[in-house]
Order: sequence, then C-alpha cells, then structure tokens
Amino acid sequence: MNKRSAVFFVPALALGVAVITSGPAFAATGDASYQGTLNAINGSNGSGTVSIQVSGDQATVTQTVSGLAETFDGAPYPHVQHIHIGAKGECPTTAADTNGDGVVSTTEGQPSYGEIGTTLSTSGDTSPAAGTDLTVAGMGANFTYDRTFTLDAATAASLEAGTAVVVVHGLDPATLTKAAQDAPSDLVPSLPLAATSPALCGALSVSQANMPEGGVQTGGGSTGVADIGLLALGAGLLAAAGGAVVIRRRLAVRG
Repeated sequence: MNKRSAVFFVPALALGVAVITSGPAFAATGDASYQGTLNAINGSNGSGTVSIQVSGDQATVTQTVSGLAETFDGAPYPHVQHIHIGAKGECPTTAADTNGDGVVSTTEGQPSYGEIGTTLSTSGDTSPAAGTDLTVAGMGANFTYDRTFTLDAATAASLEAGTAVVVVHGLDPATLTKAAQDAPSDLVPSLPLAATSPALCGALSVSQANMPEGGVQTGGGSTGVADIGLLALGAGLLAAAGGAVVIRRRLAVRG
C-alpha cells in the first residue's frame, strides 16, 4: 500500500474544470456592497452570513459560518467555499435531487448557482484552480473569514448582474441517508458523495445600504463563463469507510 500527501491538486482535464474565458477587462463603476444569508442545504444544520465590499477591482469578503461538520479522525473538517457564478443566481431546492438519494449533489445544484468564479481561500490563489486546495479552506464547525483580494472580471460581472452565489461544501455523512452514505462523489468517484456536496448556500444581492433610488438593475449580460463542467472539490482528503467518511492527513491509496 502506497502513501501520498493528503492535499493535492486534481488534474483539470480529468475532472472537467470550469474554465473562465477571457472577457472584457473589469471596468470599475464605483463602490458597491453585496450581502447574503448562508442557509443550510442537504441537512447540514449550518448557518452563516457573508458580505462583500467592492471598491474598484478590490473585494473585501467578510463571512461567519457555524454549525457545520467539525472533525474527522481528530482533524478539523476542511470546508472549501466559493463564489459560484453564471447561472440563475439562486440556491437549489430539494427538487434538484434528481436521483432521489436525499442529497443535492454539486452537479445537481449547478443549474441554480453555476460554476466557480472565485475561491474563497484563506491565502494565496482565489481563482477556480485553488478550489481543491483544502489547506486554505474554512476549517471546522465554526469559522470566520475576512480577506481582501483582486476581483476577477467574471465574478465582478456576476455580482453586478445578480447571479453570484456563495456555496460552502462538505457534509457530515452521518446526517445522510444510507444510499447517500454509500454513494461515490458525482465529481470524483474515488471519493464519497459527502466530500463534494454543498452544505451552505446563499445568493448575493446588493446591500440595502447601497441600494440606489428606484432599485438596482440586475441586467442579463454574459459573464464569460464557459459551461463545460465543475471543479471537483475536496479531492484527496476523504475516503469512504463503512458508510462513513474519514479525513486523514495521509491518504492510503489502494494498490
């Protein structure tokens, strides 16, 4: 049995990574504030709030999260999180569970919230390429997030259009149905479904403090997102074992 590091980046071609195409450069139109309430999805029992202050091409994201899966195998549970863009700008309902296993998987939720536009990483890269780096994920049941970074054009356009959604991923498998506990991830079949499924979701809207007189125009322009698939989340840290999930700092790879 070979061992390899628990944290790694999944090859893009193998997973159908969402590609953000080159589009017009983001032209700042002034400061704006956005906010959202993070509601539990898939029975996570979590909650949270998020706000985004945009000034030019800089975004400051402030977030609080509580009540999520806390630990596995003595280590904090890493909850990767992103601003998803380019779809309906809403969170999926239970009707999105098309296969009836009791879990709205990442791909089942995609028509509602779209592709990854920005990774809410704690440091370093904020692009979709950072979506699988669990060392920069939110950790444990309760965490706060406060970071300023350069906002990419596609995410900025989605915020302005009213189609940006914050999604926090990672479920406690003990809360899932037996069918869902035993199911592989829809993105990475070597991982359990709990590893990549959404736990919190919140659509972003213009803050009331910044609401212009007469309301805000949401528009309907293209965000420049190529609709070719999702970035796999949380690859390499979770393995199924008797209907439960174990997060290990070293992942045993079956020979």
